[in-house]
Amino acid sequence: MAVIRGTKATRAVLIALRRRIKLAQTGHSLLKMKRDGLMIEFFEVLSKAKTVRKELVDALIKAEQRLNLAKATEGSVAINSAAYALQKEPTIQLASRNIMGVVVPKITADSVQKKMYERGYGIIGTSAAIDEAADSYEALVDKIILAAEVETVLVRLVEDIESTKRRVNALEFKLIPDIKDTIRFIAFALEEMDRDSIVRLKKLKGKAQKRAKAEEAQKAAAAAAEAAAKASA
Repeated sequence: MAVIRGTKATRAVLIALRRRIKLAQTGHSLLKMKRDGLMIEFFEVLSKAKTVRKELVDALIKAEQRLNLAKATEGSVAINSAAYALQKEPTIQLASRNIMGVVVPKITADSVQKKMYERGYGIIGTSAAIDEAADSYEALVDKIILAAEVETVLVRLVEDIESTKRRVNALEFKLIPDIKDTIRFIAFALEEMDRDSIVRLKKLKGKAQKRAKAEEAQKAAAAAAEAAAKASA
């Protein structure tokens, strides 16, 4: 029996512990629901993460192939010239959203995938190979941003699931059993004190009855003596 140290065996403490265990059991139930909900979210995000990873690898392979083809047809100088012509770089916005109490990032980007005339290089001076390479790398950047968001969400969910599991286990295997043991201990101690009080009361009552009988006997003896004295007179 693991009794909470420093606990006094009083009725006030017993009432407080009974209230405390109700709160602990309610908290335990809510935390289990949160843990289960987070696990469902985790597996959904994990499935999405696997898909995004595959798409990211495919996008990277495609972009490299398109770039190699553009280098082969146009040369590195034309590729570098087209790259330096970029005037508006993509901007990334970082926000947040809430998943069952877990704050996770929401990453968005503007001007990643552009129209051909928005890239800054001249249409006449380039070829379709450069356009296709640019398209592929813009799509790759989009996948990288999405992968960064999904991977970060996955990490946050794992961290919170582990934290919630520790709290559930602490309540289930430590706090609640300790409170129950302490309640049983205090209830037993109070019962023992009640029994001792009843025994003491019975003893006091017996002594009082004996005193009362003795006093009645004395009064009866005194009355008898007085009556005898009057009769002899």
